[in-house]
This record gives sequence, structure tokens and C-alpha cells, in this order.
Amino acid sequence: MPLNNTLEVISNDQFDKIHNASLKILKETGIQFHSADALDLFKKNGATVEGQTVFINEKMVTDALATCPSTFEWTARNPAHTVTVGDGFLVQPNVGPVFIQDMEKGRRKATLEDYANVIKLCQAGEHVHLNGTIPVDPSDVDSESKHLHMMFEILKHTDKPMIGFCFEREKVRQNFDMIHLAFGGEAFLETHHCLGVLVNPLTPLGFASETCETIMEYAKRNQITLLAPCIMAGISGPISLLGTAVLQNTELLAGIVLTQMTRPGAPIVYATASTTGHMQTGAFAAGTPEAMLINTPNIQMGNTYYNLPTRTMCGITHSKAIDCQAGYETMMSLLMGVLSGADIGVQCVGTLDALMTLSYEKIIIDQEIIHRCLRIRQGISASAEDLAVDTIQEIAHGGTYLTHPSTFKTCREMWSPSVSDWNAYDAWEASGREDLVARANKIYKKTLEAAPDTLLDAELSNALADYISTTGN
Repeated sequence: MPLNNTLEVISNDQFDKIHNASLKILKETGIQFHSADALDLFKKNGATVEGQTVFINEKMVTDALATCPSTFEWTARNPAHTVTVGDGFLVQPNVGPVFIQDMEKGRRKATLEDYANVIKLCQAGEHVHLNGTIPVDPSDVDSESKHLHMMFEILKHTDKPMIGFCFEREKVRQNFDMIHLAFGGEAFLETHHCLGVLVNPLTPLGFASETCETIMEYAKRNQITLLAPCIMAGISGPISLLGTAVLQNTELLAGIVLTQMTRPGAPIVYATASTTGHMQTGAFAAGTPEAMLINTPNIQMGNTYYNLPTRTMCGITHSKAIDCQAGYETMMSLLMGVLSGADIGVQCVGTLDALMTLSYEKIIIDQEIIHRCLRIRQGISASAEDLAVDTIQEIAHGGTYLTHPSTFKTCREMWSPSVSDWNAYDAWEASGREDLVARANKIYKKTLEAAPDTLLDAELSNALADYISTTGN
């Protein structure tokens, strides 16, 4: 049976206090929306608007929450990869790293080839369920056409549920043109949730123009918004961890209202991506235990109080190399994220250096860490047979269980590593004393060698290439 309890940082009697604190801020301080279309929409729905500040009342929040789906199906081009959000822990690729590194070439600016490689590795990854977004930011593509080239690589190399990008309205529409080509037309998206997008508020208490435009364009098409405030306690949010959780909840509610005003029932994920600031430098702190102490109260709120699908940033580290620090910070953050009850995890597939760098080898290593955490969350079976009284009495004194039928029956179900070495020292030494990074290096290269050149047929590939050629010029 699964573990009886998820990780809880606050008691349920705090939920009303956090919610009411958010309502007070929304009503009295308001949220700035730097988008004329968003401001017009709020005005049409009866909100008080002063300049770019919108004052959101309790009824608007209540009405928006009432139309949000508690679970939804995320449709993949390959039906075998379609998932239900809100039913188990899903993993998506990272968002935002600028650099890529491996053991031969070291750390360097990522290219479009690296971007495609990461999409291929995530396609092959058993424990990566979603694909796309910006796991590395390709530096060798013109910024005005980057969204087209990245979407083409996603469509070429994955048939898992896909995540797009937050851009200005016209670029978002162009990406949807490509999605319509791949999924057989605009009508299909009306009844299927095929594409998600991560958006971040302009903390504190604001939404940038491209964020508003992306939210509205996705919601209009009945597609998925993953709304994730990125707050640093003590810098862009209160130094109080609970205060930052309140600010995070306030920004989430504001984004939910905008989404549901655009299209009631559009799927939205209540997501968290906050941490503390590093008080000695003022930088983003990626190795702190306090990050999940901020995010877990919000995950509790999302899961229990609002009955929404949730997502969290977890598996992060400040380490610059695949070393002991990277291991314990990644495992600490990821395990807390999994045990918090979040439905989706992000930033847990290969990141280093406070999310600035993606490591090819760590993509492989982190999937084993994810698998470990999922096994812990699974708990233990507790049937009468599992008490094993008959087996214990049968073996009795001084016997062995190794050859017992009950061991043969289930021994292959016991967890085992995919990249860690569990051999005896002599066997490890005889095989060349290969360390974890070297083994992961071999695995990622073999995975890329085995990946197909494209998952698209020639007709669709040509149609997409023609669209990019026409649109990108």
C-alpha cells in the first residue's frame, strides 16, 4: 500500500488563514496585469481596475475555482503515452538552463543540437512522462525564430505529452499552427488537452504582458496552463517562509482567475517554484531544505483545499559538478517533492548550478533517483501473506530464505539500480573501477545512438519545415 500520509508542513486549520490572507491582498492591494487585453477582460467581468492594477474580489476567486478541473487527461500523439494529471507523480523536463555539460567537453553554451538531444533522452526516459519546454536554451538560433525551431525538434523527437513556451501572442499562435498540423487540425484541440505551457508571475504581485498573452491564448484553445510563481524568500518575497507561501498562493489565485475568465473549465495546474534567497549573496538558493518548506504548504492547499492538480520544483542543487553535494541536495529536494503529494515534478532531470546548467550524465543519474523516490512513495504491501508467518515457521531455525518459493515468486520485483554499482569491491575493481559519471556517460550516448532521426512522417515533416521557412523570414 502507498505511504499513509504525505509530507505535511502546516496543519489543515491553516488553510483558511492562508486563503483569507490571499483574498485580503487580492482585494485591497490588487495585482498588476501588464496587458490591455487582460485588463479589458477583468473590466468586463466586473473587477475594479485602476491603471494596470486589478482588484480581485472573493466571488471572482470562488467562481474561478469552481470551474477548474480537478484532474484531466493530457493527450499524447502516441496514445500509449497519454497521462492523467492528478493520478500519480509525473516528471517533466527542466525549464531554463543556459549551459550544457558532459565529462568530455565540459560546460558550454547549449545549441539546438543539444536541445534535440535532451528531447530524445526524455523521450527514451522511462521515468520522464512529459516532454518539451526549454530544458536547455539553444544559443545558436535567432531569438525571433527560436520558438519555431524548438517546437519542430519537439515534434520530431517525442510522441509524449508536450509542453510549449511562454512568448508574445504572435509567437504562441505560430506554435499552435504547428501543433494543429501535427494533431490534425484546430478542432482536435477543442476536445483534447494536447499542449501545456509553464508561465511565471512577475513577482511580487504582477503578470508581464507575454505571460498574460500566453495564458489567454492557451486557455482560449482549451489547453493547459502550469502556473508557477518563482519567489525568493527575503528578496522577492517575505523572509517568512509562510509569508512567501501566502504570496505564492495569492499570485496563483490571480492567474487562476484570469485563466477561467478567459475560458471556464480550461485546465490549470497549481504549481510551485519558490525557494529562499541566499542571504550572503542575494542569489537564488538551490540547495536549501527551506525551498520545499515553502512549497509544500501550497501543494497541501492545492491538493486538499482547492482540489486542483499540483506541480512543484524539486530535485534542484547548487552544486557545479556531479559530486556528493549534487547527490544529497538533489535527493533531499526530490524526495520532499514526491512525498509532498505533488502531481508533477520539474527541474529534477539533470540540473546543476542553481538551474543554470544541464548535465547529460545527470539526466541519466536523476532518473534513478526519481525511481528510488517513487519506490519509497509506493510503501509496502501489508496483506496476510506478507506477514510471512507460515514461511518463517517453515524455515524455522538457521535455515535460508534464498531458495524458498516465496523468494523466487517475488524477487524480481525488488528494486534495483539502473546506473549505480552494487557489485562487490573486487568485481568493481576488476571491471575497471568505473565511477557513476562514466557509467552514465556511456548510457546517455547509447541512448542517443539508438534514437530515431525523427518520429514524423515525410509529409508532416515537410509541411512543418515549409511553415518555419515561410514564417521565420
